[in-house]
Amino acid sequence: MTTVTLIGTRLAEPGTEFVYEGEAEGCAGCPYRSQCLNLTPGTRYRITDVRENAQTLECAIHDGGVRAVEVEPVTVRANVPSKGAFAGSKAKLKGPCPYVDCPSHEFCVPDGLTFDGEYRIDGIVGDPPHDVCHLDRSLELVDLDPQS
Repeated sequence: MTTVTLIGTRLAEPGTEFVYEGEAEGCAGCPYRSQCLNLTPGTRYRITDVRENAQTLECAIHDGGVRAVEVEPVTVRANVPSKGAFAGSKAKLKGPCPYVDCPSHEFCVPDGLTFDGEYRIDGIVGDPPHDVCHLDRSLELVDLDPQS
């Protein structure tokens, strides 16, 4: 399901993904608030289309202004405990990981998901990119549905 929202002109490209973080301080008093702040905070979105005939609007946050785009929520690739991990099942993230140089860190601490949330596994990707988990976790790389 697509939603029309406003985004900075520098980011307004089909295929661009972002995590909507909610209202910023500069949004107070903006006349476009209802068109701009209409997404779910903490959710990852992908721009599917840029409205070509829409004008660029001034914005206190984005120096080049904002444009109307169509976005849709997307799955988030993440590492989850392997036990019970199959398409359609529910999973939680294992927890924070201090090993930021690990090739799996971005999947153990993915943008757009929380450690206390439970998400439906949309699909199994396979083994995580690391050779050894320094926290001795048995993990599976999956695509999670953040809307579940």
